[in-house]
Amino acid sequence: MKEAYLYEKIEDNSVQCKLCSHRCVIKEGKKGICMVRENQEGILYSLVYCKVIAERPDPVEKKPLFHFLPGTYSYSIATVGCNFKCKHCQNSDISQMPRDRGMIAGVERTPEMILKAAMETGCRSISYTYTEPTIYFEFACDISKLAREKGIKNVFVTNGYMTKEALDHIYPDLHGANVDLKAFNQGFYKEICGAKLDPVLRSIEEMRSQGVWVEVTTLLIPGLNDGEEELKSLVRFLISVDPNMPWHVTRFHPDYRLLDRPPTPVSTLKRVRDMARDMGLPFVYTGNIPGEEGENTYCPSCGELLIRRYGFSVLENRLRSGACPTCHREIPGLWA
Repeated sequence: MKEAYLYEKIEDNSVQCKLCSHRCVIKEGKKGICMVRENQEGILYSLVYCKVIAERPDPVEKKPLFHFLPGTYSYSIATVGCNFKCKHCQNSDISQMPRDRGMIAGVERTPEMILKAAMETGCRSISYTYTEPTIYFEFACDISKLAREKGIKNVFVTNGYMTKEALDHIYPDLHGANVDLKAFNQGFYKEICGAKLDPVLRSIEEMRSQGVWVEVTTLLIPGLNDGEEELKSLVRFLISVDPNMPWHVTRFHPDYRLLDRPPTPVSTLKRVRDMARDMGLPFVYTGNIPGEEGENTYCPSCGELLIRRYGFSVLENRLRSGACPTCHREIPGLWA
């Protein structure tokens, strides 16, 4: 175990965690909503420090990040646990393990071991992913500091529920993030995820203001978050933060406890992509439908095909120093 980085001792040996926007007040002997942070005699501990449940090199496109070192590999790790309770979680076997099975599994891996493995496999970045990285923040912070010193980038694949205190703490060691903006209505967040929308929006804004490269993913679930007016509001928000922010709209498949909804029609993803681009968001991608043209990057000025993809693979990258080779428009992202 490791003492938590961001918490405050309050009365009666209770503590308040300041890591995520739940800001749990945790009584002695109890755990927070994430089920992996426990108050022991007035000290808050992480129960998952150095306990890795998943570890492998992944294409960075799998995160998904399409404007961040394309064609490279990202060493990807996770511990068990999550601060959300999403009914449609695709990794519920590990994210909900402490809640559903009452156990914390994992293999002992130190920050130094993770860094060494990333370097030995030629990865250009380390991704904290599969579950919510905020809940193993101490582990992620310790690794990210070592990684930055070696020139390796750090990526959060996150639900965006971290506090400003957490983002300030990890600055400047966090370089990229894919934020899962699950919907643009409070009801969805409350009923499907057990959370609130506004803290996620604030995190997206804060990360961009810190210079973190941010891409956003929304899993479109038929009848729950795919309404046209809701998605138009979401697009307007993204444009207000960064008019060049990449947005990934991905196909839903029934999973975990949300089994009464059909898979998202491919036509829905194409329609939403066209709508967002018409509204002025130039980099909109469709996910979970390999081979669809929405996986590719095109120049917003001249329409030139810049990066051709199939699934998580980059088949062709025609960018020249981060710019279109035809009209020379600079394409935002981290390319080198």
